[in-house]
Amino acid sequence: MKKLFAAVLGMALAAPAFAQMSPVGLWRNVDDKTGEAKAEVRITEDAGALVGRIEKVLKKGADPAAVCHECTGDRKDKPMVGLDIIRGGKKEADKDVWSGGKIIDPENGKEYRASLTPTDGGARLEVRGFLGPFWRTQTWQRVN
Repeated sequence: MKKLFAAVLGMALAAPAFAQMSPVGLWRNVDDKTGEAKAEVRITEDAGALVGRIEKVLKKGADPAAVCHECTGDRKDKPMVGLDIIRGGKKEADKDVWSGGKIIDPENGKEYRASLTPTDGGARLEVRGFLGPFWRTQTWQRVN
């Protein structure tokens, strides 16, 4: 009985650490050029694929009622708060990397292939957007 209790306790304590090595959660998007916090993005998983929505705009002087004029398709002129900026992306086998999805930059409406990699025990998220052979990486911070 003691061994069973110890095993269950060990799994219960390990579960939160394992869950943190996932992009699922609330993240502070930090501009890689200025270091300024731009938004809080909540990433969820739906049918095995990631969805990331802007939950709060943090950029100084930003209009809280702003819409995405530069976006196309179903995101055109939608409010920034609640906007899906990440769609798709699934965990790669045997790696802490989620790839195969798309990310949109709501400031210019451009969409990029994306990969998301939790680092620092899940405290940070490397968000990489690809356009052809070129890429740009931002490091987001988990919001507790």
